[in-house]
Amino acid sequence: MSDPQTYETERLILRQWKPSDRAPFAALNGDPVAMEFLPSAYTREQSDALADRLEGLIAERSWGLWAVEVKDTSAFAGFVGLHVPRAELPFSPCVEIGWRMLREFWGKGYATEAAREALRVGFEVLDLAEIVSFTAPANTRSWAVMERLGMTRDPATFEHPDVPEGHPVRTHCLYRLGRDEWLKNKKA
Repeated sequence: MSDPQTYETERLILRQWKPSDRAPFAALNGDPVAMEFLPSAYTREQSDALADRLEGLIAERSWGLWAVEVKDTSAFAGFVGLHVPRAELPFSPCVEIGWRMLREFWGKGYATEAAREALRVGFEVLDLAEIVSFTAPANTRSWAVMERLGMTRDPATFEHPDVPEGHPVRTHCLYRLGRDEWLKNKKA
């Protein structure tokens, strides 16, 4: 592809953020069901600031948490991609894979499809040795995606430092995938 910040799958485009993404992204970040496993929903200002930060990181390094667009409709579906967490985590430094999708796009396999492409970029383009993902243990939807991607759950949990003490989603589970394991799964 001519634009190193854009990647395609069969049904999706992972791309740089556009101004038109801001309103549906704010709706996503304000949805209490979609944000159930985060400390709180975001205001429009917080959502726009996050979109600006994600856009800036992609512009800076040509990869990140990309906006996901559905090819057939050009609809903004959410984000999927790779990110270096700012928090000091027990397994830092690391690159995580993450996603957040509008509910109308749940159950279509879009998060898994886009995440597979993000893993490909991480391992084949960026030459990463390992990619991690983490969430609250009750977030069965996300860890099901992690398992479909071939990631393995660590037996221990950890307390996420960006989540207030006593908050129900402070405890997180960690999933990992190394390049060798990814290559083995890719060939299978």
